[in-house]
Amino acid sequence: QVQLVELGGGSVQVAGSLRLSCAASGGTFSIYSLGWFRQAPGNERGWVATISRGGGTTYADSVKGRCTISRDNAKKTLYLQMSSLKPEDAAMYYCAASVYARLQHPSRANGYNFWGQGNQGTDSS
Repeated sequence: QVQLVELGGGSVQVAGSLRLSCAASGGTFSIYSLGWFRQAPGNERGWVATISRGGGTTYADSVKGRCTISRDNAKKTLYLQMSSLKPEDAAMYYCAASVYARLQHPSRANGYNFWGQGNQGTDSS
């Protein structure tokens, strides 16, 4: 069973950029599909991006073109790089892992088996 811890976040500027990481321990990191979700106060948790076991990536329309999800299996770390930040990017970000090599519906939270506790939150200024 894998444990996930999100790192990074804090105050960022609109039109700026941010980089989040998710460190894993336990389990075999390389076998999982990995995703990022986010939740702003008063909103439901929404999907951001997913990277499959093989490295294929998919993105929510709201972040496509300004967001990159990546993974380093040797470091057991998942990353999210986002640029051209908008006020609506302010949220708590969660990483998640799925035992499926590739998710048919990566945006669905119920496809993921393990979740982090969320980062410190990312607010925009």
